[in-house]
Amino acid sequence: MSHDPIDSFIETYVQALHDQNAAIFAGAGLSIPAGLVNWKELLRGVAGDIGLDVDKEEDLITVAQFHVNERGGRHRINQALIHEFAIRSKSTDNHELLASLPIKTYWTTNYDSLIEDSLRAHGKTPDVKITVENLATTVPRRDAVVYKMHGDVSQPDKAVVTKDDYESYESRRHLFSMALQGDLVSKTFLFLGFSFNDPNMNYILSRIRVLLGENRREHYCLLRRVQRGDFKKNSEYQYARAKQELQVKDLKRYGIMGLLVDDYGQYTDVLQRIFYRYKLARVFISGSAAEYTPWPEQKAQQLLQAISSALIHEGFGIVSGFGLGIGPYVLNGILNELDNEGTRLLDDRVVLRPFPIAISDSAERKRRWTAYREDMLTQAGIALFVFGNKKNPAGGISLADGMEEEFRLALGKRLFVVPVGCTGSLAATLHKRVLDHFDDYFPMAGYRRMFEALQHPGTPTQVASRVLKIVNKLWDDRALSREK
Repeated sequence: MSHDPIDSFIETYVQALHDQNAAIFAGAGLSIPAGLVNWKELLRGVAGDIGLDVDKEEDLITVAQFHVNERGGRHRINQALIHEFAIRSKSTDNHELLASLPIKTYWTTNYDSLIEDSLRAHGKTPDVKITVENLATTVPRRDAVVYKMHGDVSQPDKAVVTKDDYESYESRRHLFSMALQGDLVSKTFLFLGFSFNDPNMNYILSRIRVLLGENRREHYCLLRRVQRGDFKKNSEYQYARAKQELQVKDLKRYGIMGLLVDDYGQYTDVLQRIFYRYKLARVFISGSAAEYTPWPEQKAQQLLQAISSALIHEGFGIVSGFGLGIGPYVLNGILNELDNEGTRLLDDRVVLRPFPIAISDSAERKRRWTAYREDMLTQAGIALFVFGNKKNPAGGISLADGMEEEFRLALGKRLFVVPVGCTGSLAATLHKRVLDHFDDYFPMAGYRRMFEALQHPGTPTQVASRVLKIVNKLWDDRALSREK
């Protein structure tokens, strides 16, 4: 395990993704890059109404309460929420990356809908919990639950904003606290978009500590390191740096490991590394075979089963389009290995997408098949290419143009391409293509000899072992997530 705390976090969080117990806790900082204001800007007019300068105030929750006290209601605050958060804002790269990952649990103090909108844009069904009553219902076939513990702009009168709202939280929204307690105990959280100036932070942290007690699980929080350019005087910078170091240490009381980065853009860098690292654990198998030359049919089928079985045994997931002459034997290898493990659960290990055949319009069929291929390839980090031939209209054998397209799309999506040259047909052509310009495809050291071995004949077990060797090296090479 790497001694770099961010490297170590990424390994831990990717494992949590594979174990399906990764969670996100999103603060206001996640939405600010989307064009939404921070709390000070939100309450600037509210503070001005009662003669306060928001730039001089630290406790903005109390400012909101003062306004309610003075005006006898919260209409002005509700209107500020609607004006700000009802504006349709475009999601950020961070929202897109999170929606691309198999995260099933989101908690947020934000009032906007960017998280759930991003999930829907990725074809997922979010179950959004805004009120206590929502907790008692379940959206059918949901892909993720989004807990909006401070409410939503659609119901501004019920949003948690003022001191009264926080003080009555446990009586009015206690079920949210209970649900949060369960998730904090059972899942690994990444806190994103919080700063220690966020008026919600102290309330959240104190609630977490009370909820967890001694049942602490390790969680993580990305924080921007204070910079010299943030301050006019060096003394102010030194003071802020010392205070941040103390705050990071204090986070450990709550089981939260503070990870410092130099700028907010590195939030995206870290999420991208998580995304690519997660994808590297899934292997796309591309291929079709009307014939198996130069392999005898039975040996070829044994090879396909040996490759898929070995990948599953090593903990990799498999994505496949169930190609002609390929798919059934890939599936057999998967099921045989899962039987050996004593499980038949496929959801988190296998993605099989048989192509829709009965589409008479050739242009529509091509469009649909390309969309299928793109969707499958977004779910993997490595692509294997085996055989690659088909029957042509004249009854002869041609190279598979579909596999050629998958090779091109895989490169476009930055997958590592591994044609198994000894299987012949298009796979042999692709293997030579990669070998002729090897540094363009594998600029890292230590891969060429393993790749060359994939063109040599052998038994099904020997060839499967060579394939697994290069796939394992790609997975073990943790620096790849930085290079991507």
